[in-house]
Order: sequence, then C-alpha cells, then structure tokens
Amino acid sequence: MTGHRVAAITGSGSGIGRELALACAREGMALALADIDIEGLAATEALARTLGVPTFAQKCDVARAGDVEAFAASCEKVFGGVDWLFNNAGVAVLGPAWTATDADWEWVLGVNLRGVANGVRSFVPRMRARGVAARVINTASAAGLATLAGSAVYCASKHAVVAFSECLARDLEQAGDPIGVSVLCPSLVPTQIHQAQRSRPAHLSDTVEPAAAYNDRVRLGMAASPIDAADVAAATLAAVHAGRFYVIPHVQTGGSIRRRMDAMLGDFDAQHTGVP
Repeated sequence: MTGHRVAAITGSGSGIGRELALACAREGMALALADIDIEGLAATEALARTLGVPTFAQKCDVARAGDVEAFAASCEKVFGGVDWLFNNAGVAVLGPAWTATDADWEWVLGVNLRGVANGVRSFVPRMRARGVAARVINTASAAGLATLAGSAVYCASKHAVVAFSECLARDLEQAGDPIGVSVLCPSLVPTQIHQAQRSRPAHLSDTVEPAAAYNDRVRLGMAASPIDAADVAAATLAAVHAGRFYVIPHVQTGGSIRRRMDAMLGDFDAQHTGVP
C-alpha cells in the first residue's frame, strides 16, 4: 500500500511507454510497469527510481489474458489499486494488405487490440470496485483516425482501439462510474516500434518482409517528427488533467482527419442529396 496515486503502464520498456512512466513519476505517482522486454523494463524502472517514487515491474505479454490478470493482481497487492491505467503496448507490420499473413494478423491484433481489451477486463472492474476517480488511457495512433498505404493491419488494429475506447467511455458514463477514458493518437515519433519484430513470438514468425520503401517511410517519418516521445507523454498527461478524450499530439494529424471526414461526407451527400 502507498499514499501515492498509482499509474500502471504496459509497454513501458521503451518509447512512449517509458516517457509516460517518467512523466507520471515526476508528478509523484507510484509506478506499476509492465513489458515483454525485461531489459527495457529494468532500465525504465531504474530511471523512475531516481525520481524517488515507489515502483515495481513485471514481465507481461499483453496478448495473454493471464499475464495481464496477473499484473492487475500484483498492482492490487502491492499498491492497493490503480488510479491511471495506460494500455500502451503496441507492435506493427508493414506491407500491402494482400501480403499480410494469418500470423501477422494474430500478432498485431493480439498486442494492439486484445492487449487493450485484456487491460480493461482485468483492471476496470477493480477500479469500479474502489469507487474513486480514475482514468483509462489507451494508446491508439494517428493511424487509428486516418489511413495510408502499406499499413492495413496496423491501421485496422488502431481504428479498433479508437472505437473500443469510445464505447468504453460510453459504458462507464452509463454505469455512473467516476472513471474517465482517453485515447492517445500520436503520429510517428522516434521510438523502437520499427524494431518490434524482435519481440514477436516464435510461433507467429510467419511473415513477409516489407519492401524497403515501407521501412524507409517509417524511418524518415520518425526522423522528421517535430516532437518526441517525451512531448507525447506531456501532451497525454495534460489531456488527462483537462479531462479530454482524444489526445492528438501532432498538428498534421488534423489534416488527415479532415480529409477522411470530407471524403465520407462527400460520398454521403452524393448518395443522399434530396433524400429526406
């Protein structure tokens, strides 16, 4: 048990997850850290401890419901519960939609979508039972608000996270629980997601190597980002404090959203002009 507020963060061994952990620590929050990468996890915990907050870390494959349930049980045992839950772990594959294998779909949906669902199923009932103000923050992507070639599997998973988060917010509001929801939708920032294959389970290794052009696009996009993972974390915490649902750190994402919405409404108007 601790007198600190508690943040639980999956995918906290690197990138945005690590920066979310450190940002929460700077606010004096105790940290429950989870990742499949135990070396990265240990490094994040070491950094957090220099900020003087209680921490614990646990290896967790978010695609495995049992791992997430064990992590939630540990959070309850060590800290008595969680105030902020960050369902942050994510992976990606690239290439034309028709090249995606069954293993690609199972891996990406398992981590990106089922990982979020597992987190909600294991943590939210415990949050509800506590009956205190709390928040769930699900990491989607700008690819969950728009689309681009070569990212069909990734975009599909992240669109699903956005829709799942919207439904979760409605469910909690209807239930009258003091639990808010935010969905984080960053564009490319310098992280290690382009190296996600290193943590891919051996039984899901059936994949088609993407053309160099797709890897180059990701590499150049990360290098060109005007903000980094720490900026994304800062924007996320600011949005949580303000009670905002959509967290969209990159200004260019607005243009992508507008183009997609304009295309939808344009087709809608073309089909229904003059229809009452």
